[in-house]
Amino acid sequence: MRNKFFLTLLALQLACFPLVSSAEEAAESDVQQVYFKTLAGLCGAKYAGEMTFPESGQDSFAGKLLLAEFAECAEDQLKIPFTVGEDKSRTWIVRQVQGGLELKHDHRHKDGTPDEITNYGGTTADLGTQLSQSFPADTFTAELIPEAATNVWQISLSDDLSVLTYHLTRHQKPRFTAVLQRVSQDD
Repeated sequence: MRNKFFLTLLALQLACFPLVSSAEEAAESDVQQVYFKTLAGLCGAKYAGEMTFPESGQDSFAGKLLLAEFAECAEDQLKIPFTVGEDKSRTWIVRQVQGGLELKHDHRHKDGTPDEITNYGGTTADLGTQLSQSFPADTFTAELIPEAATNVWQISLSDDLSVLTYHLTRHQKPRFTAVLQRVSQDD
């Protein structure tokens, strides 16, 4: 009788307080953790390249050198200044947040004050891979830039970490792609 009581108590405790969250949650966390740690391991690295889509050259980034520098790497946040030609007003911010990873675009004026259109982006909505994560637009972005409500940003790395691809879709159609090659790693 006493053993039955303890077994019942143990079963109730395990049901209410599982030892591990679901395997899917653990796998998602692991994949996103590996991705974030991979990005953090690039601290000091610089990637340079160009816009590869749209090909028409209609975009304001056309013909300009694009540079992403992994400049500030904290335990749960990475700041990656993104320079377009001489314009240094943009920074990508990747954060670890409850339930995934978040990408924000921080736009600043030359004096350091925030631009009117800043802090837009999104949070991962699916597993992604250890080398690629997608960030669908969040509510803040949809309210700030209504036409960007369907945006999905994707940051991917090649297997050898030599190529970084930044890709944006809107309404499930390609809108912008930049392919950047690793040019240095400060140690």
